[in-house]
Amino acid sequence: MVRVESLKKSSHFKIALREKKFHTEFFSIYAAKNFIKVNPKKILNISFVMKKKIGNAVKRNRIKRKLKAIVIKLSKIKGAINFDYTYIVFGKTKAYTEKQKVLLLEMNKIFKKIK
Repeated sequence: MVRVESLKKSSHFKIALREKKFHTEFFSIYAAKNFIKVNPKKILNISFVMKKKIGNAVKRNRIKRKLKAIVIKLSKIKGAINFDYTYIVFGKTKAYTEKQKVLLLEMNKIFKKIK
């Protein structure tokens, strides 16, 4: 099983935000080659970030939970997510009302582009 770990240090966020960028109407994904030294193959470094402008805490947390569930589903599919990268996912307001199936397809397209 794959373990999902969040980035902890602000320096890690700064490094990841300088690399590859992919935007959709539901979320933005930033990807950088793994720069964290201790990383076995079964750990996925990914952080979910929401801006306060999106809404109250309930809305922001719901978007985070949706996006995290989609990433966990994709990580179980072999070859859907490249574990050699560190990811930051910025959620957007439209992700709150959109169905999970649509978000899954969008995220799958973006992760295929990153390879």
